[in-house]
Amino acid sequence: MTMPSGIPTGAPLPRSGLLSLSAGAQGYLIAGISAFLLAFTAIIIRVLTDRFHLPTFVLAFWRAALTSVVLALVLLFFKPQWLRLPRERLAFYASYGLLLALFNGLWTLSVALNGASIATILVYFSVGFTVFLGWIAFGEKLSARELTVIAVSLVGCFLVSNDGSLSSPSFNPLGLTIGILSAIGSTFYAVGGRLASERHYPVWNTILYVFGFSAIYQLLFNLVLALFPGISWPGMSGNLFFLSQGEQGIQWTGWWLLLILAAGPTLLGFGLYNISLKLLPLGIANLILSLELVFTALIAFALLGEKMSLLQIIGSALVMGGVLLLRRGTPKAIPRTT
Repeated sequence: MTMPSGIPTGAPLPRSGLLSLSAGAQGYLIAGISAFLLAFTAIIIRVLTDRFHLPTFVLAFWRAALTSVVLALVLLFFKPQWLRLPRERLAFYASYGLLLALFNGLWTLSVALNGASIATILVYFSVGFTVFLGWIAFGEKLSARELTVIAVSLVGCFLVSNDGSLSSPSFNPLGLTIGILSAIGSTFYAVGGRLASERHYPVWNTILYVFGFSAIYQLLFNLVLALFPGISWPGMSGNLFFLSQGEQGIQWTGWWLLLILAAGPTLLGFGLYNISLKLLPLGIANLILSLELVFTALIAFALLGEKMSLLQIIGSALVMGGVLLLRRGTPKAIPRTT
């Protein structure tokens, strides 16, 4: 594999510092930083929903809107040609944005219901679901390895979501359902990304308009829930300017956290991930990205005090094992998309 400049992956670069590393070493470092940044996605969402009581669909709207605005400003100065929306991409971006809106709504809700660690673990069920989808939709043959991945993923999700017992006080059937639905949404969103890549759409142009359309859909979702409050439950919808209420210091802290969520884990995290794909094989990059599971659990424990029981730790290990087992057997994997 070669870099866009034509420099072989393993060849040393003629500059000092980070660029003095081989392209492969740079790829490992960049992918690791990407996984670390992405781990803060669930952490910040948890803080905003738990401590600032920001409604989940309101949060999803602002995350998409601010991500699109921040990226538009960056492109305006560095790549203004990517701000253009070709007519032939309009329908695809609009459809893809709807997928993102549904997925981010479910993912945000899952974090609020399950906590940062468990929500992140549950979304990795998408690995097993991707295998199942390939069998149902494309007639792909299921090997013993792939059947094992599905079984291990299901058992792992069961353990992390309810501590191994349906009668456990920690059992949250709604949280488990939303968590698994967010994983399914992650899979379909990743398939959309694969289609955009095959059509050679510029990555940042795609992200800009997909997040832009997602913000529009999220706005519509919030308006519908405001008009028909009976179809939602507490903590799901509310005033779009919710953080403008209360003490001024709390207001600004909440808005800064939303901006950090958009510009940091969302844009910078995925930007570095895309860069790592130019330096590493897809399977290796995604394997490193799986460290997000570990990073999220450690950060959630340190900052939020989230703890997992022994059975939940075993369940986490099973989910992680399923990811490793599948990626060991195939060079291509669906990328993480939260």
